[in-house]
Amino acid sequence: MKPKSLVPLGVGLVVVILLAAACNLTNNNEPPTLVPRLTDTPQPTIGYDTAVPPIQTPQSNLSSQPSPLTAKANMDALLDQVDADHLFIHITTLQDLGTRHVNSPDLPNSGIAAAYRYVRGQFDAIATKSAGRFVVVDQPFNLNWAGVSTTQRNIIGTISGSVTGGGIIVLAAHYDSISIDPNDPSYPAPGANDDASGIAALIEIANILSQRPHRATILFVAFGAEEVGRMGSKAFINQYRNIPFNYMLNMDIIGSSTGPNGEIDDNHLRIFSAGPESSPSRQLARAVYWIDFTMTPDMIIELQDGEDRFGRYSDHMSFSEAGFAAIRFIESLEDRARQHTPQDIIGDVQATYLRRTTQSILAATTVLADGLPPPHNITLRPGTGTKRTLVWEPIPGATGYKIGLRNPGSLIINQEFPWNTNSVEWDGFYPEVVSGLVISTLDQNGMMGPPSPEFLITP
Repeated sequence: MKPKSLVPLGVGLVVVILLAAACNLTNNNEPPTLVPRLTDTPQPTIGYDTAVPPIQTPQSNLSSQPSPLTAKANMDALLDQVDADHLFIHITTLQDLGTRHVNSPDLPNSGIAAAYRYVRGQFDAIATKSAGRFVVVDQPFNLNWAGVSTTQRNIIGTISGSVTGGGIIVLAAHYDSISIDPNDPSYPAPGANDDASGIAALIEIANILSQRPHRATILFVAFGAEEVGRMGSKAFINQYRNIPFNYMLNMDIIGSSTGPNGEIDDNHLRIFSAGPESSPSRQLARAVYWIDFTMTPDMIIELQDGEDRFGRYSDHMSFSEAGFAAIRFIESLEDRARQHTPQDIIGDVQATYLRRTTQSILAATTVLADGLPPPHNITLRPGTGTKRTLVWEPIPGATGYKIGLRNPGSLIINQEFPWNTNSVEWDGFYPEVVSGLVISTLDQNGMMGPPSPEFLITP
């Protein structure tokens, strides 16, 4: 079993967000081990000199459990809506503008203003089709780059959550590009992969998710001025840091499966997050790994032990610096010789790979936005003999739970097992065996919700 025209932002978006914010089980005999994957997970750092209590199998005390097959079928039907042709149309249009440099001149078919008009137009079209469910606003901000003062814009689409306290999710990408000479506004900077690929996924996911309501509020943000110091996301955070964003998922360079030496890897997608292991961002990365392991097992998520590649950055960092849980999705192999050059064209974007990365991100977003809330008040109590009893507050509407276990020294959830009451007695709840655990709630269809904050196992 296996364990992605100027309208001021002003008060409007704040009201929308604050109103919304106010407002696989079986009878297996033992917790199954996840199928090993190629990851950057380090070897365990805690020794095994301490005697480990004999690990016995948790036994469920109920026989009626929902089928994970229903959840998987429902998710597959949603993911099938991702259209590679749509993705490529968006990338081609943005690439053909020639440059999206922040200081590029305002021309009908070239430059950052034309890119803004295209992305805003796509968001407006989604809003029209959604019959009011999807609301679009801009956030203008001042920028001075290379001695030139301009007004840049973040574009924000919002689906208000249907449940009071359902949380707020930010899904984002950036629509500007830059060239070899970062000060030259006219040098060709097609930016097909960096980051028209992320913008294409953003538009496609917004189009799909706008068709129905969600428990959580979802913000779809196309950031400007990322390439000149992530000024768009900094402006966003500076204005709205008092809004309680729960998760930020950033898509930046997600379209190519080819590396600089002709290598091909179309099965992996990397996630970067700010540490340490207990940080909100690292816990979000681990949660997305677990979600996608279950929902999109053909795309392998690789957790990276770092906030981003050495010397590089993206918009998720503005959120994690402000204390919010934020991660970056990026392809497994990246050809840096193409980035920020005229060679970053659609010929190096693979339709099948981009569709699958988009599907993985859509799956993670859907679980975070639609799943029942995770348990709280998790505690570990003495049990029978060497056993310990894990107890949590039950969630209304839950038909079961899924418990994920992290091995000592691991970046990822290594094991999982299903459960259908709010307590479990086991002789494996010791720090020599399990560093920490998370619990997700299962709904009537067996769909998992977002995992709880990690509960650390202490002696």
